[in-house]
Parts: sequence; structure tokens; C-alpha cells
Amino acid sequence: MPFVIGTAGHIDHGKTSLIKALTGQDTDRLKEEKERGISIDLGFAYLDLPDGTRAGIVDVPGHERFIRNMLAGAHGIDLVLFTVAADDGVMPQTEEHFDIVHLLKIPQAIFVVTKTDLVPETRISGVEEEIRILTSGTALEHSPIVPFSFVTGQGLDPLRAEIVRTLQDCQKAPPRGYFRLPVDRAFVLQGHGLIVTGTALSGTVTVGDRMRSLPGGQLFRVRSLQVHNQPMHTGSWGQRIALNLSGEERSAIGRGHTICHEDIALTSDRFDAWVEVRPAATRGLKNHQRVRVHAGTAERLAKLILLGPHNTVGPKASSYCQIVPSEPLAVLRGDQFILRDETAQRTLGGGTVIHPWARKHKRTDPDLQKKLQSLHRGDFAALVEAFLDESDEFALSIALLVQFLDLTEDEARARVSELTRIRAFNFEEGTVFTTEDKWRRTRDELLLILRDFHAAHPLEPGMEMEAAREKLRVDIGPRLFRAFIEQLEATTSIARDANLLRRPDHAVRLRDEEKHLVDSIRTLLATSPLTPPDVKQIEQDTGVSRSRLNEVIRLMEREHSIVRVAPELYFLGDSVDRVRDGLYKHLAEQGAITPTAFRDLFGTSRKYTIPLLEYFDREGLTVRVGDIRRLKK
Repeated sequence: MPFVIGTAGHIDHGKTSLIKALTGQDTDRLKEEKERGISIDLGFAYLDLPDGTRAGIVDVPGHERFIRNMLAGAHGIDLVLFTVAADDGVMPQTEEHFDIVHLLKIPQAIFVVTKTDLVPETRISGVEEEIRILTSGTALEHSPIVPFSFVTGQGLDPLRAEIVRTLQDCQKAPPRGYFRLPVDRAFVLQGHGLIVTGTALSGTVTVGDRMRSLPGGQLFRVRSLQVHNQPMHTGSWGQRIALNLSGEERSAIGRGHTICHEDIALTSDRFDAWVEVRPAATRGLKNHQRVRVHAGTAERLAKLILLGPHNTVGPKASSYCQIVPSEPLAVLRGDQFILRDETAQRTLGGGTVIHPWARKHKRTDPDLQKKLQSLHRGDFAALVEAFLDESDEFALSIALLVQFLDLTEDEARARVSELTRIRAFNFEEGTVFTTEDKWRRTRDELLLILRDFHAAHPLEPGMEMEAAREKLRVDIGPRLFRAFIEQLEATTSIARDANLLRRPDHAVRLRDEEKHLVDSIRTLLATSPLTPPDVKQIEQDTGVSRSRLNEVIRLMEREHSIVRVAPELYFLGDSVDRVRDGLYKHLAEQGAITPTAFRDLFGTSRKYTIPLLEYFDREGLTVRVGDIRRLKK
């Protein structure tokens, strides 16, 4: 099983010396680090364990000015070696480093009391008591404490044994999801190209795989890889990995990016989270406070929005919140993060991402806390349902579910298919998922929209599909909406005629006054069948409103009792049929007809001749050749 060991502790408390004693490797790689005698950036080493496995080691700087560098290496650690110098004891940076270890939920710790050669035995006991006070009430309060001296070597063997015992007892399941590696170093190596290094959070990577860089979305191919300085064909979660990538130039990638499976494509510009405030943050957190967010190896300025009922969250308290980073951030649900103040002077707290692509919330929403709790602590079924219900979209693709659940596609499909309150259905763009509740809400809303339409337009056979779709509150695309309608049709929840939707119980029924209007229109059009009045004249003659008149005219047109020949111009259907028959007979005998001949043949005027000829052109009976018409072949 792969392991990563990290260091933590105040500056000059012997972290780098401890790693050198354990491994023989000096993790201070920079010239400035060697000259000043302090760690400035991350250092890396490895420790060979008795079972033949090799644990990676991340040595972090302790100086307060380099906390950001420390945080870049603090993710993915299984065991932290936490140093406290015997002569100094617990110091301010000791407390901040411990807060970070606690907030990142590092599962195991060994506290190493260093420089024991400088103090009497009683002082060592005092420092051990300080450590117990520091860790009290946390998951690490019963961690072992080992005295150690780099000068004399005292305690080195017991420390090695404690490391082996702790790692052997460490039971951890393989993390779910695809490969992810937050980048802590990126450089160009002569003759090889782009190299990135980091601690893999999940998944596996193999030479030849396509990888994506987030933020940015650039695609790379893995040319080669190393695990703990050894060339390998495959690397896995929990390992220190160096990837040689082909694709983009170095400027496209650096610390703060994440190299991941190509199917992971989304970054966050707003995420919901559960946040814990540490005792050192004496002023707590305020609504709309500016903070610095550290996630993986990335650092972002951000705005913090409290989602509870209060405008502040005090020390030792917790709350749901929403974090809006200044630039996109590659995080997934369950990722841990650290919050520091805007000036990067102190650690305020940290927490867990519960929704990486959250929408804006109304703090007054009475169901908000319940929704957030489902996303945070709900079982798998409640989690999936909350995610789908929270979305503005009617249904989501498997790709979005995969990223939200941090599962592979096969895992996501298998687990979601077992959920009874989730509905999956196919359409031409693939399978999508929604909740049974959202399905019913959308169906019921659509039926209400149609009910209101039928009430307002009783003479219309139905509502245009696109008009109905646009009235829905949920976001549903035209193709998906059509698939939704097809399923509603199959259950007779709705009826469709071509592109018109109606409730199954809807039928056009003429009232007495509408029947009278139909008769009036017929009479007006029949008075002079080939020189009928236009709609404006009919409106004046009948004395009804244009909107009511139009509804009745559309009804008559659908029944073919009248025919629309041109805008605002209608003929009786029988009249058009007689003209069509006469025109066809004339053209069959004579071969062609001019507008003048048409006028004379049917005893009409030019005002009606041209619209009628153009109507028959559109209908496909005739074709215009110059100024004459012939039968269309």
C-alpha cells in the first residue's frame, strides 16, 4: 500500500535534519536554503520500509513567511512527523501547523521532540505535556511522542519502529475516482520537455494516457513517469509521481494546477463547504469576508459567504458557507481546504467541499440548511438526489455525476442505477438523470401551463412546444424536452398533435357567440367568393376584437373551411378548390396562363389575382416562368 509521510512544525525545530537522519537525504535543494539553513520550499525524499515498499516524504518549510509553500505540500499525507524542539517547546508556528494538520484531516501523527541533547529530562517531559495540551480534543490527541536528537542519534531507532508500526496499522481504502495529481513542481528538463511532480490523490496513471490540466483544460499525453525516482510504467494514488508530459509549453502549467484524467473537465468558481473555525482565529469569520483559500497546491483570494442564520462564526464553531474564488479552482466534493486571512498572516480555519459547482443561495431559504446537510452528511441516495434537485437543469449527464460523486463512470452508473428515486432516460445525446420528484414537478408545471393556455385560448387545439418549454422554470433544452414529451405521451399524461401540446382532456368547443361569428365570416366571404373582404374589413363588419377574430379564423383555417391565400386575405375553402380545378384544366389544355388571362378566366381583379397565383406557386401546382405560369412537373 502506498504511503506519503509529511513533516510539520515551527521553523528550526529540526524537520529537515530529522528526514536526513531517517533517509540520508537532504531535502533542502535550493542554494538559498543551504546558505540560510532554513527550508523555503518543499523538499522531497523517500523512506524504504521493511516490507520493501517505499514511502514518499514531503518536507515542508516552517517559517511563517512560507506557510503557503507548506500548504502546497500538505495534501495527501498519511502520516505527519510533527517536530517540537525541546528547548523552545510549542511555539506560535507549532500551533498554526497543527491547526493545518487538523483541518486537513491527516489521519496519523507522530510527535517528535527534537534537540533533546540540549535540555534535561524534566524539560522533555514538560514539552510532551505541551503537546498533549495542543492536541487535546482532536483526532490526534493520543498520537505517540518520541524524543530524538540528531546530534547523538538517540531515539532514531524507536522512531523508525514507530513509523513502521503506525503505517502498518494504517487501514485505508483506495480513494474513489479518476487520477488526480495537484502539481507542486513544474519545469522543463533538457531533452525531455515538461516535467510535473506531485502527490497523487486518487486513481492510476499509465504511460501513454491522456491527461488534462486544470484550470485551463489543456490536454497532454504521458510520455514517461517516475515513482520515487524510479522509472515505472504505472503510478498510483498515494505515491510521489513525476510525469513527463507532451503537449503544451511550460507556461501553461505550474504549481496550483491539477493533472487529472481527461474526463475530469470542470473547475469551480463557486463552491459550498462546511467550515471549522480554529481557536487561533480570535475574531472568527464574517459574512462576505475576504480570505485566502488553499486547496491542493493552489492558492486563491476569495469571498466567503456564510450560509447560516448569523453574520459571524466564532472560534471553535462551524458553519456552512459558500466560497467564491477570484479565479477558477480545481476542487471536487470531499476535498479539504485551508482558509487564511487576506494578508496571509494567520490561519483562520478550513473545511470540506460539499458542492464544487454551487449556485447562489438565498440565506432566507427555509430549506437551505436541509439541502446542505444532504450534500454534506446524507447517504449516497440522498446525496445524488440533492445534487440533481439542486441543479437548475432538468436532468444531468453521467459525466457531471461522475465528477460530482468523484467516481469512475462504471462505478457511478452501477451505483446510481440502484437508486429508486432517480430516473434515467435516453435521448439522442445520451443518457441523462433526474429525480422522480423533479420529473413530477416539471410534468405538473407543464400541465398547469397548458391548463392556463387552454383557458385563455379555448379555440386553439394546443400550445406550441417551444412556447411551453420556455415557460418552464427548469432549464431543459429543446431535444431533451422532446424526449420528455415523448415519455409523457407514452403514459397519456399529455397529448401532442405535430408541434402542438395539449392536455388529454382538452377539445375545441365553440360557444354560441363563436358559432355565430363563424357563420358571419362565412357569409362575408361567400358574398363575393373571388373578391372577398380582408381581415381588417371583416373586423369592422363583425365588430369583434382582432385577437378574438384571429382565434376563430385560425380554427376555421384548421378545418379547411377557409384558406389563407396571403397575409390578411382569406378565401372560402370551396372557392379555392374551384379555382384550383379550373386552373389545372386550363393549364392542361393551354399549357400556360398570364395574370391577365387568369383574371379574365375567373372574373376577379388584379388585387386578388396575384395573391392567388402566388398561393398556387407555394402549393406546388404551378411554377412561374417569367410572367406566365405553367403546371409544375
